[in-house]
Amino acid sequence: METGRRFKTAFILGAGLGTRLRPLTESCPKPLLELRGRPLVTYAIDHLISAGVERFIVNTHHRPNVYLEKFPDRQWRGRPILFRHEPILLDTAGGLKNIEDLLGEDEAIFCYNGDIWTDLPLERALQVHNTKQPEATLILRSNGPILNVAVDSQESICDIRDSLGNPGVRKYQFTGIYAVETSLLQHIEAEKIESIITVFIERIRNRSGSIVGIVLDDGDWQDIGSLEAYETLKTRIETPED
Repeated sequence: METGRRFKTAFILGAGLGTRLRPLTESCPKPLLELRGRPLVTYAIDHLISAGVERFIVNTHHRPNVYLEKFPDRQWRGRPILFRHEPILLDTAGGLKNIEDLLGEDEAIFCYNGDIWTDLPLERALQVHNTKQPEATLILRSNGPILNVAVDSQESICDIRDSLGNPGVRKYQFTGIYAVETSLLQHIEAEKIESIITVFIERIRNRSGSIVGIVLDDGDWQDIGSLEAYETLKTRIETPED
């Protein structure tokens, strides 16, 4: 892999049902809920643009027509957005496999959950990924509601969700943002409903050091997984400072 390679493509996961945010998500996908008068997903896109991303792929399932209503030109700030619909919800790994034909054979991309709000420094993750050359680099936080990603003394991820019985030296919060080589997709079965976490665990089991982490505690990070979390973030962002 070429050192210093830029990430030109990002995959934003936008197909979830958002059940914990009902009734707001009954007629609107969660990434399209508004903050300051524009969809939540546009903050993710702006964040990725700041790291050099040039095009975006968003998977859809629930209320896909609303994405086209919000992005009738299929672009944001001049960057193209490709929508890939999933008639059957494929989960995170299945969704990634489903866009394989849109990616290059030797490409690294950012994957970004569509239901988070953050401004953490993505460039540092890119640098670590290019230097260590793993199959995937997960962005982690020292604090969070679910500290279940175990890292060893070499900063490789050695377990997730206590699946392999390896506690490592410390556990972290997974932010839902990661860099991934398209070569990882060969380990995902097409049209299979599967979580990317399951794929990561199997790669850790079969190839130590293939999945690494970088801890980014700078900046803000919020998982908007509930009505309370959404309303809290909305109030904080939309309330003018004195």
